[in-house]
Amino acid sequence: MTQLVLVVDDEADVEVLLRQQFRRDLRAGRFVMDFAASAAQALTRIADTGEQTLILIFSDINMPGMTGLDMLPEMRARRPDVPVIMITAYGDAETHRTALDRGAEGMLTKPIDLSQLRQAIEARLGPAA
Repeated sequence: MTQLVLVVDDEADVEVLLRQQFRRDLRAGRFVMDFAASAAQALTRIADTGEQTLILIFSDINMPGMTGLDMLPEMRARRPDVPVIMITAYGDAETHRTALDRGAEGMLTKPIDLSQLRQAIEARLGPAA
């Protein structure tokens, strides 16, 4: 069963950056990384993961339409088994508290520390990965 990491961010360069950063892992099939450009796309994506096992969701907070913070309770209600880590350019205490109150497992601040991102993924990969 393929393990899936979903990234929700409306900035296209995030996908380019993460595909580059994790290219060896992706090529080796350790996991797959899928991208949603909006909260609506992400909620649709988690409803049907097919043969993939969703292991982790990274979501930006500031997106047009539904924000990541608004999406978070819905995401947690639909997939309580999958941890969500929020990503924000604004790491203030109020935003952090709100994210945790709404069910986020953690918060990363932009620019993204790629080693922290890798650690979060590695912590959820099975031993066979």
